[in-house]
Parts: sequence; structure tokens; C-alpha cells
Amino acid sequence: MVYGALDIGGTKIAGALVDPGGRLVARAQRPTPARGSAEALMGAVTAVLDELSAHPAWASLDRFGIASAGPVDTAAGTVSPVNISAWRGFPLVARVRAHPRMPAGTVPVLVGDAVAMAAAEHWLGAARGVDNALCMVVSTGVGGGMVLGGRLHTGRSGNAGHIGHISVDLDGEPCPCGARGCVEGLASGTAIAARALAAGWTPPPGADATAAAVAEAARAGDATARAAYDRAAQALAAGIAAAITLVELDVVVVGGGVAQAGDTLFTPLRRWLDAYAVLGFARGVPVVPARLALDAGLIGAAAAAAAHTGAAPAPPTAPTSPTAPVPAA
Repeated sequence: MVYGALDIGGTKIAGALVDPGGRLVARAQRPTPARGSAEALMGAVTAVLDELSAHPAWASLDRFGIASAGPVDTAAGTVSPVNISAWRGFPLVARVRAHPRMPAGTVPVLVGDAVAMAAAEHWLGAARGVDNALCMVVSTGVGGGMVLGGRLHTGRSGNAGHIGHISVDLDGEPCPCGARGCVEGLASGTAIAARALAAGWTPPPGADATAAAVAEAARAGDATARAAYDRAAQALAAGIAAAITLVELDVVVVGGGVAQAGDTLFTPLRRWLDAYAVLGFARGVPVVPARLALDAGLIGAAAAAAAHTGAAPAPPTAPTSPTAPVPAA
């Protein structure tokens, strides 16, 4: 038995066959034609499915999961990724289901990419074995997914846990979502670089102004770069404290490109969280780095499909990738 999985993002469309222990037994990938037509995008998806369905393990396909940049609508089976303009209300589930080699009766399970990350970290990563977790992706945007009562909590539309659009600055800048002072507008990689630039930081000659470059400057002692990360950490902490207070989390897992800054992010994040999560039941919740990276979306899509149908993914008995072992929890 294997689970099928797709991970739809702004730069790549990846697919995999995943065994019940979390190991990728087959993988396929195509670049995302993000500026192409809706059908050009679907063509890349179809090419990935074609390659996967040619693998011998496809014959034992049991369930299929799709993780997509959002927003998503799990009830309608549609996706409207912010960074893929040609897909607005695109019926991705129906189109994947209609692939000529998809086994009859297979209905793909759709989740947002951050929800998939939460599913993956709960199955095999830093949130394994806990009942209540918030898993965050901090990158060009800020997203999240939640595990509550030991189960993935997707919400009615599949977007539950979208912490990036909690307002933490009531008089803050307008967000593209329509609100003001959202976590994403203060803590994303884009926001970190923009804040550092506005405060007078400049990247090294020939380098791009990215959050990674700001982190490198912060590690080298640049006060402006450190201040940009401190402000991002404060915004993240305010949003996390709100989530902890609402649902009494056991752990918060932070992944994504910005989390690669390590202590440059996590040290001020933990300090600010101590300042915001002050009620007794909210204090001391661990904030830890994600353990899964490259294939988290695929692993999470498979896990979400299994969870949706009541199957319990097996404990990991092997690395999750044929070539790149993932640390055990």
C-alpha cells in the first residue's frame, strides 16, 4: 500500500508515492509555470502524475493527498494560490481525480500547504506524539496548521491555523488580505528584508536584499539587522501567544526559510513569547524548529489523506526519502 501526494507551490509542482512508514518510494517534479495559463499549470500537474503512475508502486495506491499554496477550499475542491494568478477557484481535486490512471473511487484530499506541514511534523517530526500543536511556515509569507486533540484540525474550508493573518498591530500597515498589522506583514522574510532596508541596512555588494542576508548580517553583529529580526520575532510571539491562550498548545513548531536563521530568530522569539504568554496555563510552551524540510509538503499530504479516511499512519521505520534521511523525533 502507498499513498499518493502532490505538493503545489509557486516554484515547483512535486509528487510522490509514500509508504505507510513515511518513506518516499517514488518522486517526480516539474517547475511551476506560475505565469502560464490555468491549463499550462494543469499540464505540469498531469506530467507529474504521468511519471508517478508509471512506477510499479502505483498499482498499490490506496489514498491520495494534495497540499497546495492557498487559499484552498476543501469543500469545493478548489485552489486559489496567491502566487499563481491563473488559478482562481480552480477545480484541482476534480482534475486530479480525472487522471486516466487514478484508481476508480479515489477522491483526493485537499489541504493547504501549511496544514500539510503540520500533518508531516505531527507524523514524523518535531510535533510527533503531542496532542496539541501549532506548526508554522515562516517564509515569503507566514502560514500555519494545527493539531488539536491528537488530530489534524483543518477547519471547514481547510484554512484553519492561518496565523499569518492575525492582526498584532492595530494601527499597522494595510495587508493585502484587507486587514491591518498582520503577522505576515511584520514577520515574513519579505518584511524582514524591507524593514532592515528602511532602517539603513544594505546587503553586501552583489548580494540580494533577503531575509537570509539580513540574518547573516545580524550574526556578524549588525544592530540594524538584529533589530529587524527582533521586530519579526515580536510579531510572531504575539500571534503564537494568542493561539496558545485560545487552545492550550503543547508545542509550537516553526519551519520555512526564515527559520533557517536559527538562534537569530528563535532567541528573540522565545524572549518575546515569555512577555506575551503570561497566564499560568500559557507559560513555558516550547518553540522548536521543524525537523522536516524538503519533502514536508508531500509527506504531509499523504498523512492528511490517511487521516481523512481514518487510517493511522505507521510509526516511521525508515528514512522518509530514499536519499535524504530525516531525523527521528
